[in-house]
Amino acid sequence: MNIFERVAEHRAESDRLTWNGTFEDYIAMLREDPTPAMTAHARVYEMIESFGVEEVGGHKRYKFFEQEIFGLDRSIEKLVEEYFHSAARRLDVRKRILLLMGPVSGGKSTLVTLLKRGLEQFSRTEKGAIYAIDGCPMHEEPLHLIPLELRPEVEKEIGVRIEGNLCPSCQMRLRTEYGGDISKVPVERVLVSEDNRVGIGTFSPSDPKSQDIADLTGSIDFSTITEFGSESDPRAYRFDGELNKANRGLMEFQEMLKCDEKFLWNLLSLTQEGNFKAGRFALISADEMIVAHTNESEYKSFISNKKNEALQSRMIVMPIPYNLKVSEEEKIYAKLIQQSDMKHVHIAPHALRTAAIFSILTRLKETKKQGMDLVKKMRMYDGEEVEGYKEADLREMQNEYLDEGMSGIDPRYVINRISSALIKQNLECINALDILRAIKDGLDQHASITKEERERYLNFIALARKEYDELAKKEVQKAFVYSFEESARTLFENYLDNIEAFCNWSKIRDPLTDEEMDPDERLMRSIEEQIGISENAKKAFREEILIRISAYSRKERKFEYSSHDRLREAIEKKLFTDLKDIVKITTSTKTPDATQLKRMNEVIRRLIEEHGYTAASANELLRYVGSLLNR
Repeated sequence: MNIFERVAEHRAESDRLTWNGTFEDYIAMLREDPTPAMTAHARVYEMIESFGVEEVGGHKRYKFFEQEIFGLDRSIEKLVEEYFHSAARRLDVRKRILLLMGPVSGGKSTLVTLLKRGLEQFSRTEKGAIYAIDGCPMHEEPLHLIPLELRPEVEKEIGVRIEGNLCPSCQMRLRTEYGGDISKVPVERVLVSEDNRVGIGTFSPSDPKSQDIADLTGSIDFSTITEFGSESDPRAYRFDGELNKANRGLMEFQEMLKCDEKFLWNLLSLTQEGNFKAGRFALISADEMIVAHTNESEYKSFISNKKNEALQSRMIVMPIPYNLKVSEEEKIYAKLIQQSDMKHVHIAPHALRTAAIFSILTRLKETKKQGMDLVKKMRMYDGEEVEGYKEADLREMQNEYLDEGMSGIDPRYVINRISSALIKQNLECINALDILRAIKDGLDQHASITKEERERYLNFIALARKEYDELAKKEVQKAFVYSFEESARTLFENYLDNIEAFCNWSKIRDPLTDEEMDPDERLMRSIEEQIGISENAKKAFREEILIRISAYSRKERKFEYSSHDRLREAIEKKLFTDLKDIVKITTSTKTPDATQLKRMNEVIRRLIEEHGYTAASANELLRYVGSLLNR
């Protein structure tokens, strides 16, 4: 890649997006397509929609968020439908502050940053183009030039609603520079940019004694007072507050409820009426979405203060809980590690998953559903099937606690502990046990964890270790079974012969003696029990297999060993159980013979090529599984 060529191409693209014309040209453009005149809320919603939406299990998944936000599909669907979509259609929710409320490191800031980056990108597209009065410090909507009395006629003619008034600066320029002739007022295309303070404003609270309201609404330029003679002259005022610069886009209030009260008073009029007070001017119009974020304890403190009722009624609070899916939590850790300089250290398969299991267990609440423990609940939340429970049970558990996911271990703590494990000198790789050890060691340094919570978390570490043990055994099991693939296939064919005889009330013929025998119930049950098929469910399971074989036959396809996931798992587990002694001896012996060594090398090769291990991590895994089998 030629860096300077790419920079030149980027500059040329920005030049191509430049557009200058008059207000008359702008009106002609709106007659063809009124899209550029949409509100800030509509623009945010259209931006989200432009990335695509897909239906999954009756729920909408918005692709705009999926690269950065993991496991919050339900919260995001609610956020988009109940706030962004409604606000885009000019319903009353657009007159509310969007307050994202949730635990630390839950993704609130990431979500707002995504919206800001998305707006910047969207404004460079044809559909997201924004046009403003050239030279306006608030890059305001050119339609504000049309006098109030004429607006109903214009709205009817071009099919666009006009809201808001000219800012003081543009009012003066219209009088002094253009003699009141709105057709000559220049219009330009603007690109949303946080760096250039166009369409995005960010307010961060600081010391109330030193922070000035001018940070929000702009300030008097005292150096020009002598020139223009009055503080009410727009030329003597800097319209450079965050509310001014966020016009036409998005205003972010970081940790909003930490702000001094006087800063929040400005939002009362802005949210309800779409304007705010600045200097010695009439109310200034602003079209912007206000997004704030805070944590749960500060929000509870805020609503307990009766003085805040007016502002509270102008808020829509959206809970942003922690992710509750193991597979999605794993993606969070992988993303954060990928952004670091430690990518060269190999992280063994299932290591991040084990850390994710621990995190999710700390966030879940015990269900009242009989027979359902936290581990089963965790699996169902992650999309796995748990025997005896259905989709309705999952929905019931998800609706059981409104605050589930609002507490527990945050991703930041876990990634800090993973970082601690990664940073050790001369490490080629780390595994699940290294990470669990680091998490455990860090609990004593976690200031906000009580003694009771520490005991609970140690129990969750033990559960995560137990889950990893099963994953490790399963990984080695698969690799060993591949070495005995012919044995697996024979067992598979034998099982099929027996269930066919069982379901057809017939007998099977012994291939050696040609003698007719009853189906081998002991063999069938020894395989089915490996995947938890109960005595009562065995008949239905066997019939399902035969139906699947029949379906394959009709399509002239052969029913293979890998055609049915659960049956394949059962065969592998059964074979592994039968081979357990061989595995135990092979993984435990310090001086393997030629046969054992060959088998070991074959297993390691499988682990490396098909499961993502390195030679070092594969050897560690075999030694660990050997110790598990010897217990």
